[in-house]
Amino acid sequence: MGKGGQNGEGCSSGCVKSDPRYSWEEIQKHNTRTDKWLVIDRKVYNISAWVKRHPGGLRVISHYAGEDASEAFHAFHPDLNFVRKFLKPLYIGELDENEPSQDRGKNMEQVEDFQKLRKTAEDMGLFKGSVLFFGLYLSHILVLEVLAWATLYYLGTGWIPTLITILFLSISQAQAGWLQHDFGHLSVFKTSKWNHIGHKFVIGHLKGASANWWNHRHFQHHAKPNIFSKDPDVNMVHIFVLGDTQPVEYGKKKLKYLPYNYQHQYFFLIGPPLLIPVYFTVQIMKTMITRKDWVDLAWSLSYYTRFFFTFVPYFGVLGSIALLTTVRFIESHWFVWVTQMNHIPMEIDHEKYRDWLGSQLAATCNIEQSFFNDWFSGHLNFQIEHHLFPTMPRHNYYKIAPFVRSLCKKYEVLYEEKPIWKAFTDIIGSLRKSGDLWLDAYLHK
Repeated sequence: MGKGGQNGEGCSSGCVKSDPRYSWEEIQKHNTRTDKWLVIDRKVYNISAWVKRHPGGLRVISHYAGEDASEAFHAFHPDLNFVRKFLKPLYIGELDENEPSQDRGKNMEQVEDFQKLRKTAEDMGLFKGSVLFFGLYLSHILVLEVLAWATLYYLGTGWIPTLITILFLSISQAQAGWLQHDFGHLSVFKTSKWNHIGHKFVIGHLKGASANWWNHRHFQHHAKPNIFSKDPDVNMVHIFVLGDTQPVEYGKKKLKYLPYNYQHQYFFLIGPPLLIPVYFTVQIMKTMITRKDWVDLAWSLSYYTRFFFTFVPYFGVLGSIALLTTVRFIESHWFVWVTQMNHIPMEIDHEKYRDWLGSQLAATCNIEQSFFNDWFSGHLNFQIEHHLFPTMPRHNYYKIAPFVRSLCKKYEVLYEEKPIWKAFTDIIGSLRKSGDLWLDAYLHK
């Protein structure tokens, strides 16, 4: 129960009013669908009625109900003073003075050292985006779009010009995917407003997708990476089983939606080929329509209008649809291999209530740095640094990486880095291992 007077009730004249005080035991009870409390910097907030208005989505903030959300709060919000205005009406009290700042036995020294590291990054100016870097990056995407059209305009629609056009468009789409990711994380401009505008332009007009759909999905991934029921990226709708615990659970329950011991093989048929052309495309359109997100829908339709206006004169309607599908098919392979090489081989499990450093490092790994790896992955080869500091501009990841390695070494937290081809093969190896665990449990447990 809360301790202390409720706004001074019961006080005689002249006594000092005090805010209610709460224990972690009580706070942790408020993690239901209709009753949600969380803690930020020792202050307790009742977010039960406000979650539906949360700009980042209902689910991402709900994932911290009954928990300390301080580290996530600082990681996601570059302008803390602005965000605290929304928190003020939700404030209900403080942690009791006898309660630790961290819940569930987290290492206080490790948490404090990570806070110091974040302060170091701020003092070094590592959260300031380079207009030149992102301007050149956007320019090279637009140049690729123009080259795709110019190839057809000057060379015609033969097989070779068509293949060159597909190549230019596929690279452009993949790179636009990494750029929208930057805008979505508010890491390009100083103000959120301009980041949101840039995000809608890149993901909407350049890619035909939805900024709000991406935000609500992707922020959950960052808040609770590789956690079942909280990270949508590991919700495989019974198509794959992941990690070490889920396969055994499925096996014991005799669940066999697919032959999971062959999932490392059928991954090549239904994973990279279908994610963007089928699953994402259908999900995005359905989400925009059902949620009546007409602004994002307008941005999305502007992409399709521009695409067909550009290519129908050369390929006709059906030919342009085939062109778009082919580009999406290639981009989907690119996207899946890059995004999953950092996560699928890592720990995937149920909630373990780790601190920010521990939870992010358990779910992510890095790929060796090179100019090609940086460009090819949109700097997501620095996945560890990106997850620890999601609002940091990607061109600064390499600067903070040595400090992160040092902190991990101090607390014996695994900092894993590998060659890109090893990372690709580890995806398949991980799927094979999980499939074997499922088969053993299915047959013998």
